[in-house]
Parts: sequence; C-alpha cells; structure tokens
Amino acid sequence: MFFFSVTFNDCKGNDKLRFDVSNPYFKVKPDGALVALKNISDVGPALFIHGRSSNAEDMAEVVIIGGQDSHGSLKEIFTFARTSAVPRQKRSIVVSPILIPENQRQPFPRDVGKVVDNDRPEGSKFRLTGKGVDQEPKGIFRINENTGSISVMRTLDREIMATYQLFVETIDVTGKTIEGPVSLDIIVIDQNDNRPIFKEGPYVGHVMEGSPTGTTVMRMTAFDADDPSTDNALLRYNILQQTPDKPSPNMFYIDPEKGDIVTVVSPALLDRETLENPKYELIIEAQDMAGLDVGLTGTATATILIDDKNDHSPKFTKKEFHATVNEGVVGVIVNLTVEDKDDPTTAAWRAVYTIINGNPGQSFEIHTNPQTNEGMLSVVKPLDYEISAFHTLLIKVENEDPLVPDVAYGPSSTATVQITVSDVNEGPVFHPDPMTVTKRENITIGSMLLTVNATDPDSLQHQTIRYSVYKDPAGWLNINPINGTIDTAAVLDRESPFVHNNIYTALFLAIDSGDPPATGTGTLQIRLEDVNDNAPLIYPTLAKVCDDAKDLNVVILGALDKDLHPNTDPFKFELNKQTGSDKFWKISKINDTHAQVSLLQNLKKANYNLPVMVTDSGKPPLSNTTELRVQVCSCKKSKMDCSSAGIPHIRTTLVLLLSLFSLVWL
Repeated sequence: MFFFSVTFNDCKGNDKLRFDVSNPYFKVKPDGALVALKNISDVGPALFIHGRSSNAEDMAEVVIIGGQDSHGSLKEIFTFARTSAVPRQKRSIVVSPILIPENQRQPFPRDVGKVVDNDRPEGSKFRLTGKGVDQEPKGIFRINENTGSISVMRTLDREIMATYQLFVETIDVTGKTIEGPVSLDIIVIDQNDNRPIFKEGPYVGHVMEGSPTGTTVMRMTAFDADDPSTDNALLRYNILQQTPDKPSPNMFYIDPEKGDIVTVVSPALLDRETLENPKYELIIEAQDMAGLDVGLTGTATATILIDDKNDHSPKFTKKEFHATVNEGVVGVIVNLTVEDKDDPTTAAWRAVYTIINGNPGQSFEIHTNPQTNEGMLSVVKPLDYEISAFHTLLIKVENEDPLVPDVAYGPSSTATVQITVSDVNEGPVFHPDPMTVTKRENITIGSMLLTVNATDPDSLQHQTIRYSVYKDPAGWLNINPINGTIDTAAVLDRESPFVHNNIYTALFLAIDSGDPPATGTGTLQIRLEDVNDNAPLIYPTLAKVCDDAKDLNVVILGALDKDLHPNTDPFKFELNKQTGSDKFWKISKINDTHAQVSLLQNLKKANYNLPVMVTDSGKPPLSNTTELRVQVCSCKKSKMDCSSAGIPHIRTTLVLLLSLFSLVWL
C-alpha cells in the first residue's frame, strides 16, 4: 500500500542511498515511496525515517494526525513533515524519538536531535539523565544545556543496546527542576554487521535406507544477531556442496526458509548396500538479506548417515559343515560362518542361531560370536562313542531384528552339521561308587570285606582290568589285583584318628589294558561298629585338702571312655583296699559318670597315693586303676601351704575350683 514519497538529496547524486524505518512493518523503496508491508490498523503516533548515502544522512518524522481516534485509511491519516511541527499534547518541553544508525564513524560528537521548550524561563537550562548519560554505560549522550541539542559521543552498537530511554528536564540556576522529566527514546538503527552463525553443531542426521522421496532428515538453523525485524537477519539456506556426489550430486534439498533437509532421490537410489559410502557431508550456507548477493553468509557441515534396515537375510557360506570330536570332551567343535549384507553394527546384521533338529539329549548348544557373527557350536554334555558315533544337526540362522515385510528367510538360512565322534580309551567305572560295607572293629587280620566291581565303557575293545590300592590312610587294606577282593591287612580301630564319624574311607584304582592305559577311581567307605576295647580313665589325678578342713570332701572324680554306648557309662568307682589306709577314705557315687572322694577324718600334712579303680558297662566290662595323688596341706589365713610335700603354695579356694573344673567336663 503506497502512502507518499520521501525526497532526499545529498547534492552529490545520492550514491548508495538507503532508507531505514523505525517501524518494521513499513519500508521506503529506492525511489522514496513509503509502503506498508502488511495491512495494519494501529501504527502508533509517529514513524521515523532515516536516510543516508555515502556523503550525507538525515532523518524525518512522520506524524499521525488523530492517532488511534482516526478511522480512515492509512493513506488518509498520514501527513509528511520535515520536523515535528504538529503538536501532540500541550506541554513546554517537546521531544521526539531520535534514530541513530549503529557503527557511525568519526567525527564525534555528532548532533542527532534537539529538545524544544518554547516556554522555558530565562536563565533556565536543560538537563539530560538516564542510562547512557549519568548511568552506565555513561558518557554516550549529552545535551547542550542552553540550546537543547542532543549529541552522541561515540559509535553505537545495536547488538549491545538497541534502545536508550533518557529523560529531559529544565532546571533553574540552583538545579531545581522547573519542568519534566520528559522521556526521550533513542533508537539505534540496525546495520547488517553480523554474519549468520550455526551455534548448535555438530549437526548429524539419520535417514533410513529406502525412505520415500521428500523424507525430512534434519533441520539446520542459524542465528543472526542483527535486528530480526529487518532483512539484516532474514536468512535463506542453501546447499553449497555434497560429498560424495554419487549416485547423484543432488541427493538432498534444503528448504531455503525453514532449513529442513529432505531427500530428493528415489528410494531405490537410497540403498545403503549399493552406496559408495553410507555417510554424506553437506556444506550448508545461511545468508542474510533474504539471500541477496549483498547479504553476509555463514556455513556449517551437516553429516547425514544412511541407516540400515533389515532388508537382507543372513546366509550360510556352506550348505553342510563337518566336525570331529572325541567322546567325553566338551567345548566348541566348529564355527559356522554366514554372510549378511546389512550394517555390521546393527541388529539387522547380528545373527541368532538355533538347533532345530538332531539334539534330543540337549548335548549341543550354539552361541553367536559377537565379533565375527559366527555360530559357535559346542558339546555341553559328553558324547559316548559306544552309544552313537555320528550326529546330524539341522541349524537355522536369523537376525536379531525382524526382516522387512518384502524379504523372507530362504533355504540358505539353514545348514546341516555332520558330527563324527572318535573313540577314546575311557577309564573303568566302579559300580557302585561309593562302595559301602559295615564291619566290627578289631576283626581278625585277613578278613574279607567285599569284592569291588569295575567295568570298562570301551565295550568294543575287550580290555582286561587290574585293581590296586590308591589311598589307604591307615594301611589297613589289601586288594586282589585280578578279582578285586578286599581284605584286612591290619586291625581295624574305630577310635583311630583316620576314622571320622565311625567311617573309614579308602580309594582304589581300576586300570584297563588300553594303550595308553586308562584309570578309574572308586571309593570304599567302611562303617565300623564299636566293641568294648577301651578301658575308662579318671580325671583329675591330683587333689589338695587342708589338714584342718571342716569339709572332708576331697575331690569329685569323673571318667572318660573312647568307646560308644553301651560300652561306656554308667561307670563303677571303687577304692583298692590298702592295709591301714582304707579306713581314712571313702568314695561315693554321684551319677553315672562321677564320684565323690572324701576323708573320714583329718590327716596330717603329707602326700597320699590313693588307688582308684573305674569299670565301664561293656560286655565284658573293662576296668582301669589309677593312683589319685592327694596332698594334705596346712592352711592359715586362707593360704594353703603344701611345701612339705614339695608342692608350691596355693590358695585353698583352688581345691573348690579344681572340683568345679572337673564338673565342667561332664
């Protein structure tokens, strides 16, 4: 929509003449015509037009008469004036916004506007305040206090500060405000002094192979620090270079306004397996001034990766594989190789193997080697040549990812594995193992325990077996090397340290006649039944008592027996008769395992040896006589003196402690 024409003359031909408008919705054409870029109903009270050439610059204000109260067309409500001659409100100080281009060159200071006060009292002055004057950044603007002329002191940068709001007032000689403050806006006019910048790199996009034409890959956006309401920041995008340029130099297109990169080739050309390189690098250019040649540019690299989809099934390199394995051995026996044209870094390439036939006993397993994608076929349960010398497995291979709908697994995705089992000389096997037998201890030497039985798994080789002793910790046993009969070479003793929980364990070997010979090991466990072959023992064997003790109980005796019940307690305690001494001592039963030794009267300080006989309950019973040494000591002031008997001094309380210690061992 055209309104009127602006006339500018620098008297030198208006070389490189340019107009800037304060409202972004308006534009001055090179011929001076002011036009609206869109239909606008509200434009504010005024517009400012800044004209500049290589030799001169000037600014004009376009005032809207009636402001928002006018309801006519835009053309009807505009008038043009070189100065702000139409009053907008009744006041003494008249200010208009000031437009200053950024990046102005010397000389400075430079007058950029003027404040008018027709009613200013004589002797009064103008004062200017605000950011850019007396507030940081200080010293950018100043006012002639007498004339009201506004000057800029240095070059401005719109990208640092786009507008300044200052305040003008009149003051008297004392500095007191007469009128104001009135707001003064200074607008910095943008120049195209910033290149577009791609800030968010690196830029990497992915597109699936076979994608339809027009598939969006990624978006490239640049930033321009210039005024976004002007062409200085209006960007257009372009692809400068594509590497590689096969199969087409124009594989992609970029939307010049949005920066969206899309595919432009047919899906057939976007085939990862036939591309020279599944990675493309695009040099993207962003240019301001809406892409005009005078615009500034910035570039960035966009990397586009053609992603694989599972459009190729894996195929075995051979229809049949062969493997040989020794019987009795486990582990990997053969690696199955496949080919797959898909991307080796994806699940579309990684293989999954399955045994679909020939493995009823689950003797085989197959796993994928993650580095080579080969199928590692293993024996997990030892094979037996005598049962089956050959095995045939049917194996299929698939991918981790499902195939695309139009691709299927074919005959090449299955293979046969022929496995030959080699016969080896296996060691004989004892039956049963372990072998168990129950015998009484102390049986006569040469007693037969049992005859072992070992068989050779190599039934087709007809080998002979010989036997020998492998481990016999106590040296009690013999074995006939021909028939495997085991007899005793020594007396069996249940109380031996080589017997644990009444069981004696020995190991025997069965050796076949193969070349080389093979050996099998069998275990014999002999459960020993107890006989009464251990007499009981008493404890303790030393006791002390005071010569003037009121308590004539000397000691509590206990008995121990290595045999098992019923060859142990209840025990019988007796004192052996001695001439002239038996009348001083007596022994009394406490329970099945303990008895009390007591004095019948006090004795003189001396050592006494008392024979005590203890008998177990076995059939027949066994007895043992032990001398109990009793020291009779003098006791004074809670001290026991046994020195005359060659015994160190000891407190009388130790007699009680000794008795209690004996009870603990019950």
